[in-house]
Amino acid sequence: MDTSDELLDTAGPAALLTPDGVIRSLNAAMAAALGRPAEQCLGRDFGDLWPASQRMSAESLVSHAAKTKAVAMRVLDFPARDGAPVASLIEARPVNDPASDEQLVWVHALDARNDLTSLLIPFRMATAAAHLGLWMYSPDDHQLEWLGGAPTVAALFPDPTMPLSRVMSAVDPDDQEALRQLLRSASAQKSPWVRLRYLPPHEGWHQLAAQTRRIQLGYGGPERIFGLIRDDTKQEKRKEEAQAALTAERQRAKDIADFSSALITAATEQELEQVVLTRLAATFGASGALLALVDEGRLRVSTDAGIAMWEAGVLHGLPLDHPSALPEAIRTGKPLLIPDREDYTRRWPHGAEFPRLGRLGSDYTTSITPLSEAGNQPLGAWLVTYGSGYRPSQDEMTLMGTLADLAGQALRRIRLQQARVELAAALQKTMLPRLPEHLAGLEIAARYRPSRDGLDIGGDWYDAFEMPDGAVALEIGDVQGHDVDAAALMGQVRLSMRAIAAQERDPGTVLTRTNELLTRMVPPRFASCTMLRLDPRDGQVIGTSAGHVPLLCAHKDGSHSVHELPGGPVLGVVPDTEYGEEIFTLDENSALVMVTDGVVEGPGLTLDAGLERVGTLAGAALRDGLNAEETADRVLDAAVAVDHLDDVAVLVVRRA
Repeated sequence: MDTSDELLDTAGPAALLTPDGVIRSLNAAMAAALGRPAEQCLGRDFGDLWPASQRMSAESLVSHAAKTKAVAMRVLDFPARDGAPVASLIEARPVNDPASDEQLVWVHALDARNDLTSLLIPFRMATAAAHLGLWMYSPDDHQLEWLGGAPTVAALFPDPTMPLSRVMSAVDPDDQEALRQLLRSASAQKSPWVRLRYLPPHEGWHQLAAQTRRIQLGYGGPERIFGLIRDDTKQEKRKEEAQAALTAERQRAKDIADFSSALITAATEQELEQVVLTRLAATFGASGALLALVDEGRLRVSTDAGIAMWEAGVLHGLPLDHPSALPEAIRTGKPLLIPDREDYTRRWPHGAEFPRLGRLGSDYTTSITPLSEAGNQPLGAWLVTYGSGYRPSQDEMTLMGTLADLAGQALRRIRLQQARVELAAALQKTMLPRLPEHLAGLEIAARYRPSRDGLDIGGDWYDAFEMPDGAVALEIGDVQGHDVDAAALMGQVRLSMRAIAAQERDPGTVLTRTNELLTRMVPPRFASCTMLRLDPRDGQVIGTSAGHVPLLCAHKDGSHSVHELPGGPVLGVVPDTEYGEEIFTLDENSALVMVTDGVVEGPGLTLDAGLERVGTLAGAALRDGLNAEETADRVLDAAVAVDHLDDVAVLVVRRA
């Protein structure tokens, strides 16, 4: 597990709490969000620092993570001080203190910048339950976005996004100034209800009441004005009901499309949990949802705001062979619909009863949908509860099954990618060489970053080692391909060059003999390479290149030069090639920078422009008095801007 410092080293609010909710440590962002100096937060109960309306949710979030050792998420509003309250998606996760092995709870705000819609879902559900409508106003572009709510209110606003001028034109002229004042004076506190006469398209006048409040969406996110709409019109017309149904279906279709898209793009299990728990109940008009994933033969359960954490806790940790509904659905891959409490006890008389069925009415409905088909390795399931008397239709169950299939595919993809990344990291770590240390008069540093595509391993390599005569050999290269075979060949080439260099003094001869080895391989593979022999006593350098990127030399005054070395074609292509050499001197307080093409070439960057960029950075680093390690960091950071999918390697040698 990460160290405490790493868990708090995040741009958003984060804190480590004891299992009973006492703040052990927190970062500056959390202290700022809670509106108190950090020293006033330490040792305090986490829930006591929240407003009364948020206190119970904050305390139950921590309690669930501590007692069930499960991950839970909630949308909470950080208290407003000088500005608007901050609506944030908060995660509570059990961790162990690496120093004392004490159990702690890590509470932190998740990054929802790419999915701000998830922060709005609790507001939408609450407004719908209160028979209100909800809209969001952006003062910068003067646009109102309808977010949903009670269908009868939503029917009055047929377009999901409208300019303020269009809304204003439908308001009675005598009430227009009241609406403008309502938007201008919106604060962190709810405004009084303001009455407005409103004429929707093709309908008669409606008497509405509006209320506004300013809220910030996510830590560091944008501020928006949210408005509640209440329809005080006494009589409802059939046309309004038809429009309400159409609006609800339109919102349903949009929710399903958003749900599908978010499942497809989820990159981690945490993101998948976030997508499901913020969208599932809202999409299907349910009262609550939980997600159960299989972890080493047992269920790992997380919930949304509609199912209490103590209710989910009885399911957390159940084995797959447990005689109850949720494990059965996961084992068999078949969805279950439980219409009432009597049906549950009849079908699973020896199973742990889902607490909600016992607490609520006898006709309370529960549906369970597995995330994988029968015959596949069990992945998990989601469980949805519906209000008393509601029965989901067959179409709804089919649609939920389709979304569950998407979630299962996403989960398989995420887990496969995670396994591949772990394999790649382990393989690459074993193949990167150890650089020589404490060389008199020399500093050597290297950096490597894997490809951002495929298995995250490839054929870029670097090496530096002492030769028998006291000189230092430096090499950098790139083997054809970006797969396991390329990585394996890279290791062979690097070790072969070391073995040859132990017998041959000249870099040109080393490349000539390495080329002979590669040209005889079946199937043929090729590699580019630059090799230098540096004498640390006088700075003499003997260099050669096999079709590789030019060498860069940076100087103390900030200048740099591009060094095109003699040599020959890439290794492994032309048999019997003799590789030429050049002799030059590396001055004191100067550095040689060796890179692979991923550092200096990309879709929007030519080789010449890339070399100029790296040379300028390296020269500036030496002028600023940076050592070889810091210079290598600067060069690698610049490679990120190249937007190249290839591996990148950097080798810097500085003569002190």
